[in-house]
Amino acid sequence: MIKSVKITYNAFRGSNCITDNPIFPHPPPIHQPPLCISSPFSSSASHQHTLSIYTHKYVYQSNISASVNRTIFRFSSREAFLRIEAMSKDGNGSVDTMPSPYDEAMEALSSLITKRSRADKNNNGDRFDILFDYIKMLELEEPIKHMKVIHVAGTKGKGSTCTFAESIMRNCGFQTGLFTSPHLIDVRERFRLNGSDICEEKFLEYFWWCWDRLKERTSNEVPMPTYFRFLALLAFKIFAAEQVDVVILEVGLGGKFDATNVVENPVVCGIASLGYDHMEILGNTLGQIAGEKAGIFKSGIPAFTVPQPEEAMTVLVQKAAELGVNLQVADPLDPSLLSDVHLGLEGEHQYLNAGLAVALCSTWLQREGHVGINYLNQNTSLPEEFIRGLATASLQGRAQIVPDHLIESESPGDLVFYLDGAHSPESMDVCAKWFCLATKEDHNPSYNQSYNIAKGSLESGNSAPLRKYPTQILLFNCMSVRDPQLLLPRLINACTSHGVHFKKALFVPNTSVYYKVGTALPAADAQVDLSWQLTLQRLWETLIVGEKGRDPKNTELTCEAGNNDAEKGCHNSENSTVFTSLPQAINWLRDSVRKNQSVRFQVLVTGSLHLVGDALRLIKK
Repeated sequence: MIKSVKITYNAFRGSNCITDNPIFPHPPPIHQPPLCISSPFSSSASHQHTLSIYTHKYVYQSNISASVNRTIFRFSSREAFLRIEAMSKDGNGSVDTMPSPYDEAMEALSSLITKRSRADKNNNGDRFDILFDYIKMLELEEPIKHMKVIHVAGTKGKGSTCTFAESIMRNCGFQTGLFTSPHLIDVRERFRLNGSDICEEKFLEYFWWCWDRLKERTSNEVPMPTYFRFLALLAFKIFAAEQVDVVILEVGLGGKFDATNVVENPVVCGIASLGYDHMEILGNTLGQIAGEKAGIFKSGIPAFTVPQPEEAMTVLVQKAAELGVNLQVADPLDPSLLSDVHLGLEGEHQYLNAGLAVALCSTWLQREGHVGINYLNQNTSLPEEFIRGLATASLQGRAQIVPDHLIESESPGDLVFYLDGAHSPESMDVCAKWFCLATKEDHNPSYNQSYNIAKGSLESGNSAPLRKYPTQILLFNCMSVRDPQLLLPRLINACTSHGVHFKKALFVPNTSVYYKVGTALPAADAQVDLSWQLTLQRLWETLIVGEKGRDPKNTELTCEAGNNDAEKGCHNSENSTVFTSLPQAINWLRDSVRKNQSVRFQVLVTGSLHLVGDALRLIKK
C-alpha cells in the first residue's frame, strides 16, 4: 500500500534556491524549506488522484497514478520543476519509468536534427541571416557584441588549437568559455566553463531558457533552428550568462556560413591546417575550401594561419587583403621553448596547433591591454602561464591511449586502445605516425606517459611481460560521404613506412545514431545494414594482398571471429572481419586476449569521431 506522496520543487537559477525561482514571484522567507506535502491515498494503479499544490498565490493541479514512482511537472518557463515521489510503506517506491529532465532535454534536442543529406546541394548558406533573428529572439545582440572572442576555423587541428588556447587563457587567470564540436559521449562536452564541461543543472537551465523562448517566437517563416545552430545559440547564452572573460569558438563546418560566424567583431581569428574534407559542401579544390574557411575573417581584425599548401595560402592571402586583415603565419612551436615540458596533447603535429594557439592568445592579450603576459616577437622561453596551459590541455578522442577496463584488471596492458578521430586523408597520415611511435614506445610503457596515467593504479614499471608479442589491430568505420579509397591506403602506407602491419582489421557500424542525442548507447539493431562495412572490407582485402614484409612472429596468432559467424552475423575474411555491432567487436577482442596468452593487442580506433566516442563509452570505466 502506498503510504504518502512527497512533493518538492527545485529551481535551477544557479544556486538551486527557491528564492531565485522566477516562477514564484512572491518567495517564502529564505529559511523556509522546499514545499513538501504528504497525503495518504490508495495504492490502486488504475486510480488517479488530483493534487492541488498551493504556493505563492499559484495553484497547480495534476493527476498522479499511485503506481508511478516519480513524475516531473514542468511549467511554461521550465526553470523549475516539481518532483512527486510515491513512497510505499517500507520506503521503497515503484520502478521509475519516467524520463529524467536531462533525457527530456535530449529528446527535444534530437528533434532539431535534420534528416536532409549533408551532401544536399541546396545547403548553400541555408538562410544564414536567419541566425540574427534567433539572436534577437534570445536577446543576445548586445552580449555577443561585447564578447571577447578567439575564433578558429580549419580542416584539422582546430579543436586542438582551441583546447590549447582555452588552457593558456585559463592559466593566465581568465574565466574561459570554450565551444567545440562534436561531442564524443555527452553533448555537454561542447560547452566548457573554466576547463570543465558545463554541469547538468546549469545546462538544463540554459537549455530550456533558450528552447522555450524560441518555441514561443518562431513561426513557419522563421522555424526552430537546426541542431548545430541551436547548440551555437545555446553556447552564446551560456557564456553571456556566466560572464566569462574570453570565449573560444571552434567553427563547426566551413566558416562563412557557420553558426559561430554571427560574431562580427572577434578579437583575433585563426585558420588551422586545411585539407580535403566536407567537399560536398565546401568545394572540390583547396582554393574553394580555403575561401569558405576565410569567411571568418573580419575587416581590420588580425588573423593567423599555420603554414598551408600553396593553393590554399594564395586564397587566404587574397581574402585577407580584400578585408584589410593583417594575416600572419604562425610557425610550429619550438619544443625548446617549453623548458623540457611535454604538450598535453600527444603527437608531433600538435606543435603546429600549439604554435597557432600561442599566437592567438598573445594577440588577444595584447589587444585587450594585458601586456604583462605576452609572447609576441620573443625568442626566449614561453611565459610560465603559457607553458602550464600547453602542458595541461586535454582533449578526448585525439591521440588518446586507453587500456580496456575489463582486461586491465585481469591482464594489465594486454588490450590497449589507441583512439584518434582522424577522418581526412591528411589526418590519416598524422594518426598513423602517432600510432606507430606510440606502440613502439609501449614496448617499454615507462616511456609512455599517457599510457601510464591511463593505467591509473599501475606503476610505470609494472608493464605487461615483454615476452608477449604486441599485435596491431585496426578498428575502423567512416561516414559514407567520405571516400575510403583516400583514407585506408594512406593509413596502410604510413604504417608500413614505420614498420607496422595490422594483423586484422575490424569493421563495424557506429553504435550511436546521427538523428538522436543521448549519453546511453542505443540497443543493437538486429537488422543493421552492413553494406557500407562490407564495402570497406572488400577494399581492405584488396589493399592488403599486396602488402609485404610482415614479421613472421606476427603469424603465430590465429584471428578467428568464432565458429558461429553465421549466427553472430559476422563476415569473416582472411585479413578482416565485419561485425554487426561495436560491442560485438570489442567482446571478440576481449575473448581473443583471454584465449591467447602470448600476445598483446594494440587496437587503433579511427576513421570517425562517432566511432571513437562509442568505443570510449564501452572501454572506459
